[in-house]
Amino acid sequence: MSTSVHPAPSPSPTAPHILDNAAWAALTGPHAHLAERVGRAARYPTDVSPFAALADPADPRSWDDLAELLGPGAVTPVTAVQTVPDDWTTEQSGYGVQLVATELDTAPAPEAVRLGPADVPEILDLIALTRPGPFLPRTVELGTYLGIRKDGRLIALAGERLRPPGWTEISAVCTHPEHRGQGLATRLVRAVAAGIRDRGDIPFLHAAADNTNAIRLYESIGFTLRRRTRFVLVRTPGTPQETRNGQEESGQPEEKA
Repeated sequence: MSTSVHPAPSPSPTAPHILDNAAWAALTGPHAHLAERVGRAARYPTDVSPFAALADPADPRSWDDLAELLGPGAVTPVTAVQTVPDDWTTEQSGYGVQLVATELDTAPAPEAVRLGPADVPEILDLIALTRPGPFLPRTVELGTYLGIRKDGRLIALAGERLRPPGWTEISAVCTHPEHRGQGLATRLVRAVAAGIRDRGDIPFLHAAADNTNAIRLYESIGFTLRRRTRFVLVRTPGTPQETRNGQEESGQPEEKA
């Protein structure tokens, strides 16, 4: 896939960038109050976000800690991973891109409303229809979510997800199919980004590598490709524990963001 811009440079050609392992940086930083953690592994509560993260995906001890955190036979998406230990199973993998706001003009959207727990049923309906990525009953706790309504119905959405120190990810960008082509998503992205910059953070986002239309849109409004990313859905070693109903106690595959 080609893009129209050059990747944004990392502050140092040798030092790892905080966005290279954004989920871990968030779970051990601004989102630490949400983290479930064992040593070198952490995850969000399963009704907040499906993602787990490792302090060092190349360190076998991180994987051992993740196995302890999740239990045997559990399934979870993990980010920033290139290889998976031999005794783990890769259920699914895919590729994405990470873009940062380098020339994005931000502005409030007067028609946008702040969304909260009471709006979750409507949000989940719109997410199910448009499939921008995983959204769960408590995902709204990750940050600010803004929506646009028409005749009382939620028709567009965007909000904040991962928060590594100094950065905030824009996520769940979607518009009802009947209302596309009106610039609603762009206005919401600019509005969410305005709030992010107001507190001194830099906006960034992820998109599936094959979602070329979205990537072109983000580039056209001032985002710059920083890196390619890899998504893996893994299963921990061992036999899944059984619930009282006799069903497997494991995670569920989610869309990559």
